[in-house]
Amino acid sequence: MRKNSIKNIRVNEEVHRELSNIIRGEIKDPRIHPMTSVVAVEVAPDLKTAKAYISVLGDEKAQKDTLAGLRSAEGFIRVKLAKSINLRNTPEITFILDQSIEYGVKMSKMIDDVTKPEV
Repeated sequence: MRKNSIKNIRVNEEVHRELSNIIRGEIKDPRIHPMTSVVAVEVAPDLKTAKAYISVLGDEKAQKDTLAGLRSAEGFIRVKLAKSINLRNTPEITFILDQSIEYGVKMSKMIDDVTKPEV
């Protein structure tokens, strides 16, 4: 596996920041849950594709609805991204549901339950 270059890391961070702003402030789709966050973004070195890892704080239905809303707004998001970031190519974004935050909260709760002293 190839190590990310400094340029690629900077592009990932910039796309991550702008994507978060677009999802939070500019998309008016009611399917997108208000507690949606962009966990990470991986832009391919050729700038043609990007994977956006999305975390949704809510039940399974909210997660599926949010993913559907984001997929339907891909064109709008790509146009906004192209206007805010000056790249040679604007990447095609693939949204992937990331459940690592939810998993971490669940594990933390389980650890707290185990270590709680008996009264």
